[in-house]
Amino acid sequence: MKKNMGTTDKLIRVVIAAAIGLLYYLDYISGTLAYVLMGIAIILLITSLINFCPLYRLLGKSTCKIN
Repeated sequence: MKKNMGTTDKLIRVVIAAAIGLLYYLDYISGTLAYVLMGIAIILLITSLINFCPLYRLLGKSTCKIN
């Protein structure tokens, strides 16, 4: 897998995932919405950890400065 995510992109994904986790922890979200958002948060964290987004690959996009 070739990296296609830049540092800013990774930071934004981690912040969004943390915000979703915090909303769940504080019981602002619950039920089906919580499960869907937590699934999205997990995907955001995984893609930021491996520096690769499959959707970017399909769209031919890259936020990484050095490919």
